[in-house]
Amino acid sequence: MGRNGDPIVMMKEDHHRDRLSQDAFIEWLKREGSRRYHDRHPFHELMHNGNLTKTQLQQWVLNRYYYQTRIPIKDALIVSKSEDPTFRRMWLRRIRDHDGEQEGEGGLALWLELARGVGLDADDVRSFRYVLPGVRLACDDYVRFVQEAPLLEAVASSLTELFAPSLMARRLEAWKQHYPWVRSESLEYFQLRIARATLDSNQAVEFVVRHATSYAHQESCVRALAKKADILWTMLDHLSMAYVETGSDRKRTAHDSHHRQTSA
Repeated sequence: MGRNGDPIVMMKEDHHRDRLSQDAFIEWLKREGSRRYHDRHPFHELMHNGNLTKTQLQQWVLNRYYYQTRIPIKDALIVSKSEDPTFRRMWLRRIRDHDGEQEGEGGLALWLELARGVGLDADDVRSFRYVLPGVRLACDDYVRFVQEAPLLEAVASSLTELFAPSLMARRLEAWKQHYPWVRSESLEYFQLRIARATLDSNQAVEFVVRHATSYAHQESCVRALAKKADILWTMLDHLSMAYVETGSDRKRTAHDSHHRQTSA
């Protein structure tokens, strides 16, 4: 469960030709998303149990920033796919949430504050020069998927946000308990995402349920959600290989290349 490449659990054969009820469809989405979501990844378990070193925590923040910067890009692609002004106005809020109304505001700015809080140089983080190639590839794969997918599937891929509020709450509590050396004021991103991810996921679920008008559409939405969940999982796989698995040549090489900014 929760591993990259798990097959989709299909509904019973006699349901394949008929559109599922709203409740059954939502339950299918939640079941597939939950069993694949990256909160179950060993790297997150280490994080939440207080077992990451300072370097490991720093590298999660640094690499995850690249993913954060891809979010408004994929959201802009989603906006460009819609002919509905009401939908576009709704979805544009997501871009503003991350980019801010002006320089120094929004989720990306808060993530750079988190980077400072764990002892990283914000300019180094912003430059992407230390991002692991596998993490970069996974994030770019998500943007490419959204660019090529129909609007319905692109929106459905964002439904990992259904599970984000509980993860953010758990992460916030764990960091305060286990990593007291991180400045508490730098954790604002996690706090804000609890409410915003709830709103975002509710709006996306409403859209997907309304527009998935056949079983085939519903199945494509589940597959899109699974694709996104697997991408998030893959990012953590690369971080684990580079910084957690002892004896790994990749870990030693990556540590040496990042030593300047993580030795603080």
